[in-house]
Amino acid sequence: MTRLPETVHSEETLERLKSIATEILSEAKRQGASAAEAGISTSSGLSVTVRMGDVETIEHTRDKGLGLTVYFGKKKGSASTTDFSAEAVSDTVRAACAIARHTSEDECAGLADAELMAKTYPDLDLLHPWPLAPEEAIEIALETENSARGHDPRITNSEGADVSHHEGSYVYANSNEFLGGYASSRHGISCAVIAKDDSGMQRDYWYSVARDAGALEAPPRVGEKAAERAVERLGSRKLSTRTAPVIYTAETARGLLFHFVNAIRGSNLYRESSFLLDSLGKKIFPEGFNIREEPHLKRALGSAPFDNEGVATQARDLVSNGVIQRYVLDSYSARKLGMQTTANAGGVHNLVVEPDDVSFDALLKEMDTGLVITELMGMGINTVTGDYSRGACGFWVEAGETRFPVEEITVAGNLRDMYAGIRRIANDVDVRGNIRTGSVLIEQMTIAGD
Repeated sequence: MTRLPETVHSEETLERLKSIATEILSEAKRQGASAAEAGISTSSGLSVTVRMGDVETIEHTRDKGLGLTVYFGKKKGSASTTDFSAEAVSDTVRAACAIARHTSEDECAGLADAELMAKTYPDLDLLHPWPLAPEEAIEIALETENSARGHDPRITNSEGADVSHHEGSYVYANSNEFLGGYASSRHGISCAVIAKDDSGMQRDYWYSVARDAGALEAPPRVGEKAAERAVERLGSRKLSTRTAPVIYTAETARGLLFHFVNAIRGSNLYRESSFLLDSLGKKIFPEGFNIREEPHLKRALGSAPFDNEGVATQARDLVSNGVIQRYVLDSYSARKLGMQTTANAGGVHNLVVEPDDVSFDALLKEMDTGLVITELMGMGINTVTGDYSRGACGFWVEAGETRFPVEEITVAGNLRDMYAGIRRIANDVDVRGNIRTGSVLIEQMTIAGD
């Protein structure tokens, strides 16, 4: 059995990337740049897919990339390469400098302020190598799919099961004397199957993802969940158009919070293309609703010691008691708005929505009659107005009990009204992403059907 190396993303790898970054900055200075910044990454991984008991794909990946931005005063130029040779690096610097010399000045351009750079790096425990041979990955994928196909005779087809592992190293450096880097891993198991009976066919899936392979759900359980979800959707029907309470399950509720983050993102704010303009310090969510950014959670998928500009990340509130405490800013958007970066260059890091002490089943009882959304389709969101309309499927609930699955419906509203109408957050928090939330109960939405 052929094994991959224990890890190619070691301290030695990071030191090599740091050496390249240092040389890039020196070369940029030699070519006349007043300031420069560089991000370098390498990654490797394995992905195996099986379908109907046969191996479909085995894919090994090894990628690397280098991105450079130089400044000539307030003029900016960027270039990138996947070639780390000395000649290629020099050519990349030359290309970035040539671009910068011919661009217009932008008073907001430049590196993040030097005093905001990360000085210490907490141990976030992000790297957990999984020395998985292709033969072992195939066995796990087959175990996952066989569990799904054998779970119920109504599972008649499969879209396959996938097993993947990924490791990467990232280094960022700038001429404010910042040089930092870290290595991380991400592993996953997924499965999608099709159920069939006299009512027709339905497809559903399940997946597990984690930094540490030991934290993944057991392969048979991933398959079983995929099968259970597909079978539960058999007999789906439409609803007549109505208004009703709605529960977004934990995995779909992440999207609601993503739209919020997008609306308070600096680039949308300074362009005045957000329905949450001038919302700082204003109550958007109900009393008791809290969102906190926790970038230093160990092994979490969104953890990072610094952002893409080298600014130190830190835990702080985004929403407290329903009131927006800060925007999501990088240095450029912060300067545009006359504010300071919030260490969110590249995105947010582990947004945690504080749950209520209530289970999903209790949430159903509280809703009494309404819709549970388990999947969303389409992207009918207008960030300027907050208008929201998406295709959906899920389950209709009466007297706190699931009555039947539904499909081919649309849920609609306005995000401002939806956020204000949040009644409860269940404690079934989904940690498989950068936004951690439980299921969300919203007072009222329009459901368009027949």
